[in-house]
Amino acid sequence: MDKKVLLDLAVRAADDKIAEDIVVLNMEGVSLITDYFVICHGNSEKQVEAIAREIKDRAQEKGIELKRLEGLQESRWVLIDLNEVIVHVFHKDERHYYNLEKLWGDAPTLTVEQVLNS
Repeated sequence: MDKKVLLDLAVRAADDKIAEDIVVLNMEGVSLITDYFVICHGNSEKQVEAIAREIKDRAQEKGIELKRLEGLQESRWVLIDLNEVIVHVFHKDERHYYNLEKLWGDAPTLTVEQVLNS
């Protein structure tokens, strides 16, 4: 599946579950493991779980096999690997602690609007 379609699917699913502060990092040329990171957070474990499950369910409905899904049981930091797109769904506290946006500060960012309108 086209990576832009995967990116759109992940961002829309997160947005539909009211994920907060959705950030997309363009990892092309920055990382060899993926083309995009989607980073977002929820304010409770239940919301983190709901966001992650929505992304997982939509991917599976489209016949996309998840490469990896980790952290769903604890719902503090859930990683969803869609191959070209890796989604990080954090609990708000963990997001501030790990600060992936700063760690990958060299990667260009895309807004939700740029992703959904492209």
